[in-house]
Order: sequence, then C-alpha cells, then structure tokens
Amino acid sequence: MLEINQKTIEKAILISLNTHEYSREIVEEHLDELELLSQTAGAETAFKIIQDRSRVDSAFYIGKGKAEEIAQLVELNNIDLVIFDDDLNPIQARNLENLINRKIVDRSGLILDIFASHAKTKEAKTQVELAQLQYMLPRLTRAWTHLSKQYGGIGTKGPGETQIETDRRMIRTRISHLKGKLEKIEAQRLTIVAHRKDFIKASLVGYTNAGKSTLLNLLTDSEVLVENKLFATLDSTTRSLPLDNKQTLLLSDTVGFIRKLPHHLVASFKSTLNEVREADIILHVIDVSHPFFEDHIAVVDQTLKELGAERKTNVKVFNKVDALQDKERMDYILRKYPGSIFISAARGINIGRLKEKLQKITEETHREQTAELAFEDSKIIAKIHAMAEVLSTEYDDEKVLIKFRANNAISNKIKRMIDEKTNPEN
Repeated sequence: MLEINQKTIEKAILISLNTHEYSREIVEEHLDELELLSQTAGAETAFKIIQDRSRVDSAFYIGKGKAEEIAQLVELNNIDLVIFDDDLNPIQARNLENLINRKIVDRSGLILDIFASHAKTKEAKTQVELAQLQYMLPRLTRAWTHLSKQYGGIGTKGPGETQIETDRRMIRTRISHLKGKLEKIEAQRLTIVAHRKDFIKASLVGYTNAGKSTLLNLLTDSEVLVENKLFATLDSTTRSLPLDNKQTLLLSDTVGFIRKLPHHLVASFKSTLNEVREADIILHVIDVSHPFFEDHIAVVDQTLKELGAERKTNVKVFNKVDALQDKERMDYILRKYPGSIFISAARGINIGRLKEKLQKITEETHREQTAELAFEDSKIIAKIHAMAEVLSTEYDDEKVLIKFRANNAISNKIKRMIDEKTNPEN
C-alpha cells in the first residue's frame, strides 16, 4: 500500500466549483465536509474558496484566471497544497500543478489518503492499495512527463519503452495480483458466512461519523475503535446480539458512506460491503443533528441501491438525538419516515426501544412447527429448548412431540439436526 506519512501539518486551500447545479447553501456544506476530510488527513485549512462558473473549464477546472489568482495566494501565504472538492482529470491536474506550483489534490485522492492511513488489517490494506493504483493509473502522465525515453540494451534497434509505459505495465501487474489476493480473501469470507447461515444477520450502515461503531459497542458490549473523525472504521466487525426471545442477531459494522465516494474504492471494498448484501436487516444510522441529514440519507440509500440491498428490511435509526436543537424536526421525521427510532448511542437513550424493534422483526419471520422425536433424542430436545421458543411438549408411549416457534434459519438448523439423526448415512 502507498503509505502517507505527514510529520508536519500542511496548510491547504480548499476549492469548490459552483455551476449552480446546487444551491449556494449546499455547495458551502460540501466544502465544510471537504474541510473535515482535510483535517482527518492532517491538513490545516487556510482558505475556502467557491468559484462561480456556468460550467467546468476543461483545461483548468476553475478557469485559468482563477487558477492564476490561486497561484498568487499560495505564494503570499506559504500554502502547501490545494484541494479540490471534485475529481480532476489528468489534464486539469497537470495544468493546475504547473501553474500553481503546489501539490494538487482532488476529492478522491484525499479520501484515498485517509483510507491509507486508517487501514490496519491485511484485507483493508489490500483493498486500499488496489483503489490507489486504479486511481493512479490514468494519472501517470502527470507524474512522469519530465522523464525521457529509456532505450533497450546492446543491439536494440530503435527506442525501448518509455518510463511511463514501464510503470503502467508494473501497475497493471500489481493490480492483477491484488485482485487475486482479494478473491482469496472473498473465498475465506464465504466460508465464514456459511457458518453464519443459522443466524439472522443485521448490518449497520450510514454516512461516515454517524455513530455506527458507538452503537455496535453499546448493543454488544464490544470495544470497537470509536473516534470523532471521518472513516475511523474501515474493516467490517461482527458481534453477537442476544435478544429476549432466545434469538441471537449477528450485528456487523461497516465502512461509512460519503457523497462522491470514488467508484473504484467501492469496487475495491466489495468483500467488506458484502456484509451489507448478506444482511437480513439493515440498520441505517443517521446523525439527526446534522443540518443536511436528509442529504446523507439520500447518499446512503443510493449506495444501498448500487449494492443491490435496497429491498431488505430497513430500519432508520436517528442517532445523536441528545444534540438535536430543533425538536420540531422529530415530528417532521416521524411523518416522513414512519417506523424510525430516535436514539443516542453515546448516552444510551432509547436503546431498549431499538432492541424491541429488532426482536419484533425477528418474530415476524418466525413460524410454528412440530418435531417428532424419540425419547433417546434428549440432546436434540435440549437444543430445541435452547434455540427456539417451545410452545408445548407432549409425550406418548414411544415419542415426544415438541411444538416450537423459530425463524427460518433456526428452523432449518433444527431440521438438519433431526435429519442427521434419522439418516446418519446422509
């Protein structure tokens, strides 16, 4: 993985382009979010600039005149880097870098830097490196324009590969290798998933920094890393959550979503995001105190749609209710999002209501069944009592009839236990 080591805090100018597709207020909020991203990456914001244009400039993104103003600003204020709130194509990035003579970073590059610094496990590091290389490949023209052609060995006729061609080939080879590693990781994950098929699975999703990890820790008595910064969690974490009806949920935390998330990053994190695809229940955690919480909801819903998980049972959990100043917002939310729940994961407010909601959902998937067993099948009988809600037990001369209620996953597991006892050769 390409390590990002910043020993000193760098001063940055943040730039957003307003083509009037969004209101000024939304553009300013996007720029505020970019500031949070830059702080997470270790940069200090010196200036925030919004450039109004009818369309994107193909050569300099913000226009050559504005780029020249930025060049003067960085010289006068000793600025280290300039960060743009959208992705730049290779030509725009090269032109801006040549004119401004400072590091030019776009939104995807900034997010990748953050992911690189936060990746801890082998899987996360592999996924981030793959995304970095896929991001870098089309931008090598900017990195290597100063290099001349390399010539072949003795007796070679004509020019050999250019340095950029060599690097492209090396990067493509590395990308192929990393994809192979992720395929092996995916195979291992599928093996783990196979052992979880007898449990109901729930997945925590939400905009980054909405409080998913805090909620996971509270519900499952875990100690997952919690930090008040964007993308503190990259790896999916799964913990068990016992419910009062003898059911156990497997609850998974996932990487936070964000607007304009690089598509190659989503592709690289496919194996991690499979936790969302495999879930029976989606717990969509929302920071209700954020002024643009509905924008965040739209981003997450769109990402779920892209993952093919939009039709799953979805519970909207509005977190940080203790920080909500506008109480009328709660009435509005209840009207627009019926069935949603207000909580504070940090203070433990209304967590019992959330557990009751989860229990109700699991009970709705339950069905009543009757198992016919012999007296000597005491181990299976004991397991049914432990795994399911036993409604009645009847005894006759040779058999035991147990009527129980369980969800589909538990019912299937009980059926397999009985089948293995009845037909051991199978």
